[in-house]
Amino acid sequence: MVINTNVKYDLEVIREEARQLLKKGVISRNQPIYVLCQYIPGRDWVCAELELEKNEFLLRDKIIDLLGREDWDED
Repeated sequence: MVINTNVKYDLEVIREEARQLLKKGVISRNQPIYVLCQYIPGRDWVCAELELEKNEFLLRDKIIDLLGREDWDED
C-alpha cells in the first residue's frame, strides 16, 4: 500500500494512513513512526517527515504516540 502522491501531508493524513495500516495488520502500535516510510514514496516522505517534526514527533516515537486516543469497536 502506498499513500497517494497527490495528498497534502498534514498530520491527520499521516494518522489516517497509520490507522489503515494498523487495521490491515501491516504495522503494529509498538513500532516506531519511521516504519511508515516504507509506505510513503521517498520523494513524499520528506514532506511527511517535516510535518511530523513540526508537530514535535520523533521518528523513533511509537505509532501509538502518533495516534493518541483511539476509538474501539464493541466486541
